[in-house]
Amino acid sequence: MVTRAPEQSAELTRALEALGADVIAFPMVSVVPPKDSRELDEQLRRLDEFDAILFLSGNAVKYTFDRCAQLGIECDLLSSGNRLVAAVGPATARPLAEKGIRVAHIAEKGTGEALVRELRDSLTGRRILIPRSDRGDERVPSLLKDLGANVTEVVAYRTAAPASVDAAVRDRIRRAEIDAVIFASPSAFRNFVSAVGPAEAVALGARVVFVAIGPTTARSIREAGARVAAQSESASAADLARAVAAHCPDHPEAARRA
Repeated sequence: MVTRAPEQSAELTRALEALGADVIAFPMVSVVPPKDSRELDEQLRRLDEFDAILFLSGNAVKYTFDRCAQLGIECDLLSSGNRLVAAVGPATARPLAEKGIRVAHIAEKGTGEALVRELRDSLTGRRILIPRSDRGDERVPSLLKDLGANVTEVVAYRTAAPASVDAAVRDRIRRAEIDAVIFASPSAFRNFVSAVGPAEAVALGARVVFVAIGPTTARSIREAGARVAAQSESASAADLARAVAAHCPDHPEAARRA
């Protein structure tokens, strides 16, 4: 079961189906622009004041570029001069490169914390812009501030609950008629808990493989009292598919259903 927004799940669905999985869509997040973009607009018009821009998700890239287009700001200004542009992983770096942006660094470990640690010397004491979700994790800004960086966070997009929930799929979940559920963000898990019920979600984690993308999502699941059976090495579709396959050993086909 894939809980990603439909527009973000195609690559993961293909990777799972390539392993023989029967993929069930149960979107638990909806990604939308900010209600008020004035703060984002202000920072995008002040790009020359920043030494670095950190992109921590593909959504941050998409919505930043969308707003630049609406404001008439050329994309290449993001990496003009000596400004460092860094991405949390290949999936985030790809759309940047497609827009002609020079990506100076891609985190090897695929997390925001790893990105900061890997770029420590380049970020110490610098002026840094982070376009982010309205529910972004505070660990990355905290690490940067520990380095003496001047951090500006701005909401580039909002993560909302889905407009509706498929009741038939929800009933299948409650009956544990699935082998694995993939969570790509803490928001997806929180919305999942709201959809199926807190007690049911925790109990389900003991019967079904919960797969988390990265430590932040895994931490949110565990803090709710549920079990995380697998954590992918990165947010790539291939790594996620492998994580599912490796933790569904009781079936003749390693990841027959996900």
